[in-house]
Amino acid sequence: MEKTYKQEVVSLAMGQGQVFHGEGILAVTKALLQSGVSYIGGYQGAPISHLLDVLGDASEILDELGVHFEPAANEAGAAAMLAASISYPLRGAVSWKSIVGTNVASDALSNVASAGVKGGALIVLGEDYGEGASIIQERSHAIAMKSQIWLLDPRPNLPAIVEMVEQGFLLSEASNTPVMLQLRIRACHLHGSFVCKDNLAPKFSRKNHIKQPVFNFGVIPLPPSNYEQEKHKVEARLPAALKFIREQKLNEFFDGSQREVGLILQGGLYNTVLRSLQQLGLADAFGVSLIPLYVLNVTYPLLPDEITRFCAGKRAVLVLEEGQPNFIEDAINAALRRADNNNTFVIGKEVLPVAGEYTGEVVLRGLTQFLQLSMPDGVDQVVLAQPSDAISDTKKQAAELLGQPVPPRPPGFCVGCPERPVFSALKLVEKEVGKIHISADIGCHTFSTLAPFNLGNTVVGYGLGLAGSSAVAPMFSKRVVSIMGDGGFWHQGLTSGIANAVFQNDDSVLIILQNGYSSATGAQQIPSSRNGIAPGTSTIDIKSVLHSLGVQWVRTVTSFEVGAMQATLQEALTTSQPGLKVIIADGECQLEKQRRVRSENAQQLAAGQQVTRSRFGIDADLCSGDRSCIRLSGCPSLTLKDNPDPLRTDPVTTVNNSCVGCGTCGEVAHAATLCPSFYQAEILQNPGWLDRKLDRLRRKLIGRLQRSTAREIA
Repeated sequence: MEKTYKQEVVSLAMGQGQVFHGEGILAVTKALLQSGVSYIGGYQGAPISHLLDVLGDASEILDELGVHFEPAANEAGAAAMLAASISYPLRGAVSWKSIVGTNVASDALSNVASAGVKGGALIVLGEDYGEGASIIQERSHAIAMKSQIWLLDPRPNLPAIVEMVEQGFLLSEASNTPVMLQLRIRACHLHGSFVCKDNLAPKFSRKNHIKQPVFNFGVIPLPPSNYEQEKHKVEARLPAALKFIREQKLNEFFDGSQREVGLILQGGLYNTVLRSLQQLGLADAFGVSLIPLYVLNVTYPLLPDEITRFCAGKRAVLVLEEGQPNFIEDAINAALRRADNNNTFVIGKEVLPVAGEYTGEVVLRGLTQFLQLSMPDGVDQVVLAQPSDAISDTKKQAAELLGQPVPPRPPGFCVGCPERPVFSALKLVEKEVGKIHISADIGCHTFSTLAPFNLGNTVVGYGLGLAGSSAVAPMFSKRVVSIMGDGGFWHQGLTSGIANAVFQNDDSVLIILQNGYSSATGAQQIPSSRNGIAPGTSTIDIKSVLHSLGVQWVRTVTSFEVGAMQATLQEALTTSQPGLKVIIADGECQLEKQRRVRSENAQQLAAGQQVTRSRFGIDADLCSGDRSCIRLSGCPSLTLKDNPDPLRTDPVTTVNNSCVGCGTCGEVAHAATLCPSFYQAEILQNPGWLDRKLDRLRRKLIGRLQRSTAREIA
């Protein structure tokens, strides 16, 4: 995995009264254990992928309590785990990445929400909406409203998050409804402290089994039960949820002296709003605000009576709600109109962006405009404008100093990534056969859509590369190429793409990038990982699975062999054999490989053993300076330096110290018939006496040859 929590998970065993210090993800895990969960599941995805890493490292503590932990094959599988709470008093939690995960899980979620739950069911969402996200810009709020799932958005500090996890289970059980708890990226990884409680062993667990199964046709989604379920959601569960939220005071009111105006905000925006108020001189460093605040730790459902109470006597309120549609703002307007409050003016997207993350600067400017419009007594309008003006001045000064716009820094493949040479081969193939329609996919390989490759015409979902090419493929006179990672293969590519392509006898080409992990989310294990996540786990071979489905044309090529990959792609695109043709590009994730190799090398060096590693370089005297190697591989370790030849002004290519010796640059140079300037050097540590002697002989011989050449030139 990307990060280990072996040392930190010790804090999960803390008991009553002890003070926990640590990361947000660890705090969530501790809160789950304090709540007496029977099972935990999920599918990795930033920003909550580390939650699964923590749980994996905490296996001993989970085993001691009898808690079952199981990473799911995808988000739908994780959501289906909540079925355990429908008929039995089992508390359970599952986790995945925000809207993209919720979309995959929506079928199971709809059925669980319709049937209702007996045991508390909590869904921990890594809500990375905004500029820091790598996903489509949608929110989970709409899913919560559509399926009648209550949505918590706690203030981003550890005590509030822990309390909301515990209250989430109670809310779920009080209303027989699953509950979502969304955490932004910063909330997942902020550090803080809270006072612990004892971990609770669940009533039913792997150690204390359920005696008899329960059958209740009322929870089955078939007529007439499903009609009754829909009615029950609105007539019984919703009122029960509203009552619990009101009585337990899950939303928070913070009074202030400037009572003519107020702020209504999502709980997750609390820290940003307080910091902005502090910059405006309207709050102190301890969170005491002069402007009254209504903090929505529960963003769905809303309580109309709390909204009208907060807005009573106020001339204007500002609603701080990230993203579109502005569900909360519209609901507040509706609640005030129904209460015949026509005196409070509701401002929201008029002064805040309609889309995008509400960063500190965005909130500061929005608050400034709101206070300039509402003009509350006692607020100095001249002082109010100073922070925003200072930011504008700083930006102008920075632009003047730079003299030009800051160049874009898009994401890209890691140094030595085994996926880069595959796309280099694709670029070379396109030179031979012309442009190819490429149905791309979610994962590290999505970076192929960026420079220098710019390969990939569509991206529609994780593991859906092949399915995404099914309609467009017949529209071309030549075969299209689809991309799929091994993580996407197991997520849903096997069933949604490959099985159907075989069944339909689709004549297209699929490249499966087999790097051994779910790499983009932190290198978690997948069914084909060489090292299983659990003892006794057996690796499932992708090639065998393809053959079992009836795929006849399958080739496995080492990812770094650009020439072989190029030849195999040309064969796949031109062969007369019909049907699906699959190329498995086999190459371990370089990040994970380097973590393992560095550890192994350190152990060998400490033991006095010999260690050899490869580095690649470029002979500056031979480099032509056309930089085709950079354009065809895009490796970050390839860069430029001044030409050593005083008669040549163009810079030459060089390899910097980030090189991991994968050899892609040389392979690309060879496959593309480029210059022969690349060389490979072997770095030997802990050399023996024979190695030292050979080194001295080589140095002497090279020295003589260099002196001889110098005399000839002179």
